[in-house]
Amino acid sequence: MKNNVLNTFFVLFLTLAGSHIVRAQTDQNVSVRAGNADKAASAQLTISGYIKDAANGEGLIGVSVFVKETNTGAVTNNYGFYAVTMPPGNYNLVISYVGYEKQTKTIALTDRNIRLDLELKEEGRQLQEVVVSTKREDDNVKNIAMSVNQIDVKTLKRIPALLGEVDVIRSIQLLPGVSTVGEGATGFNVRGGSIDQNLVLLDEAPVYNSSHLFGFFSVFNPDAVKDVKLIKGGIPANYGGRIASILDVRLKEGNAKKPELNGGIGLIFSRLSYERPLFNGKGSFIIAARRSYADILAQPFLNSDLKGAKFYFYDLTAKGNYRINDKNIVYLSGYLGRDVFGSDFGFNWGNTTVSARWNHVFSDRLFLNTTAYYSNYDYSLNSDLKQKRPNDYFKTDSRIVDYSIKPDFSLFLGKSTITFGGQSILHDFQPGKATAASLGSIRTFGLESKYGLENALYIGNEQQVTSKLQLQYGLRYSLFNYIGPGEAYTFQTDVPAGERRTVITTVAYRGKNMIQTYGNWEPRFAAKYELANNSSFKLSYNRLAQYIHLISNTTASTPLDIWTPSTNNIRPQIADQIAGGYFKNFGRTGQEFEASVEVYYKWLQNQIDYIDGASLILNKYLEGDLLSGRGRAYGAEFYVKRNTGVVNGWISYTLAKTERQVAGINNNDWYPTRFDKRHTLTSVLLFDPPRAKRWNFSATFTLASGTPATFPTNRFEFQGQVGQVIDGRNNYRIPAYHRLDLAATLQGRKRPGKRKDDNWVFSVYNAYGRKNPFSVFFQPNEDNPRVTEAIKYSVFATVIPSVTYNFKF
Repeated sequence: MKNNVLNTFFVLFLTLAGSHIVRAQTDQNVSVRAGNADKAASAQLTISGYIKDAANGEGLIGVSVFVKETNTGAVTNNYGFYAVTMPPGNYNLVISYVGYEKQTKTIALTDRNIRLDLELKEEGRQLQEVVVSTKREDDNVKNIAMSVNQIDVKTLKRIPALLGEVDVIRSIQLLPGVSTVGEGATGFNVRGGSIDQNLVLLDEAPVYNSSHLFGFFSVFNPDAVKDVKLIKGGIPANYGGRIASILDVRLKEGNAKKPELNGGIGLIFSRLSYERPLFNGKGSFIIAARRSYADILAQPFLNSDLKGAKFYFYDLTAKGNYRINDKNIVYLSGYLGRDVFGSDFGFNWGNTTVSARWNHVFSDRLFLNTTAYYSNYDYSLNSDLKQKRPNDYFKTDSRIVDYSIKPDFSLFLGKSTITFGGQSILHDFQPGKATAASLGSIRTFGLESKYGLENALYIGNEQQVTSKLQLQYGLRYSLFNYIGPGEAYTFQTDVPAGERRTVITTVAYRGKNMIQTYGNWEPRFAAKYELANNSSFKLSYNRLAQYIHLISNTTASTPLDIWTPSTNNIRPQIADQIAGGYFKNFGRTGQEFEASVEVYYKWLQNQIDYIDGASLILNKYLEGDLLSGRGRAYGAEFYVKRNTGVVNGWISYTLAKTERQVAGINNNDWYPTRFDKRHTLTSVLLFDPPRAKRWNFSATFTLASGTPATFPTNRFEFQGQVGQVIDGRNNYRIPAYHRLDLAATLQGRKRPGKRKDDNWVFSVYNAYGRKNPFSVFFQPNEDNPRVTEAIKYSVFATVIPSVTYNFKF
């Protein structure tokens, strides 16, 4: 089987790249036989190099390198590397990146390849306007990628935020197709997917819980973040493992020009980062830390029962790089974060990631990035958080650990860019160990670890077919092995749908024996056709497979939810998505505004749900409580953005529907998922007043349909007791959600010779005090138990002002 897969990929590679490889070989022969003029004329030569920020030496992602004479070009990859291949001749290269000064280079390609490294300078602010994007001006029209959103960190820091703290996860929820079930919910939902169906990457290492303080803040320190990209559809073949979206967060590499100190002091936590060059400019590093202190400030106001309560988080982010020579660069980055919440009884959870990467330039056309990473997410429940009762406590610990290596090649061949490589991931699931102490007697029990080995091979090609038509196509093959040591269970099959199944046989596996194997072909395709210079139509299809699952039957996921692999009883999740879109730029400059309309339809297989009364914690036979069904999600996303000017921003509207059908639930009919939102409207406004040079203002507004909930449909009384009857899953919706946030930033005074750059940020969250319901539940009235009353629970039911001081040296 494995040999067949490798042979298939070898044939595909030759099919995609064969003609180009022959040409490349011919090029080498021509360069040796310099006297043969005819062959020299047919040679293909390459201009390649890195493009960086002149201020700090950071590699710039997505810079446009456009060749006027051929009307073709390239875009820098995630490491700032580009390559353009053309016949010999004289060319004018236009290098552009919104927010940076445009450069034009005249290049004479004669008999050899050219290495051209460049640095771009930021544009001045003499026009008193803010730019809300750092990408090509016509990127949304010219780029083949669709269903992709990027938020520049500078824009991110302008968006009003809870308690004045910039947040990646909350900011992407302002983009079309992205939602959440409510304030205080961890993670985010994309195009009808649950939170575990999003692959969240921090420098290519997965982050299993992206939230601090139960979803109020994310784990990403904005002072250390360089680029944020959300891919909702048209997912390239080099990504896999989740079926809803990819959130790719890249860390800054550190200032390679001079030392720099950044920080901020807010009401809830403070930040500090330091970056500087290393090894005489051959390397650099950044280290950034945050710590909340609400628990410290609140201590004087807590009663005796809550004295010593712990509710805080901290995180540490670091990255360093070293340029060995022109062909080799190495990177090392890491993240360590933890949350502690509770008094005597509490939660404790945290992420740890380490990524090591090696960039190697084999030639002007072949680029390699190899990544090895370690990811650990652990979480625990402790009845003695303050450690007052050493002889009487209960504690559980769980974790998921990943080890991975991923070589990723890029081959630049004129009008085609071929990517190919593979990935291997070892998953170690530790679903729970419990320790109970009573009167000095300690007992340990729990569940055994589960292991999964996930492998993938992929190849893709991005090809400029004509001046108007561009294609991106590829294939990924993923193979998952559920391996020992462990036990495999066989459950009853003759029980009514929706009821608990009991175990009939158990088989024990020793060593690394294979228990269950799944393999899936995952084709990817995207096309772009330019209708005019400022508009295009795009189409995409992708199939994705997901072999790990988050087990949670709560309204909003919690840090104690369980991750489990696909087993002989849990099949991998599969998603097929097709999307189409129209993209157009317009305005006085032709690029002032950008607009898009996208529609999508997604089919989902093997979606997990639960029997009524399912037991998730430390349940050895959890698989007997799980149900499997299918899902569908479809919708339309409308987006308009003004890119430049003293007043700019964007507005988006999403019309969507997501449903599931599971045997044994809702009379086997389709029902809406908990995160289904029919209408979502978001807007972001940024304003730089021309006459108030030190001030800028921003506002965001969100309006969304209420999320589904399961409400009782009838009630009954029996011997004085009142009961409820529920008919249907998610049969009602809670009231609609809407919120306005405001912010104003006051820049520090600029003085000659002043090195410090500082500002004050004043913000108001929930400006008109909307009491948005997070959930609605029912309970007997205290005065009259025969009367059932509905209780609306709101996380933030008032105006929340804040102030933050930021500084930079």
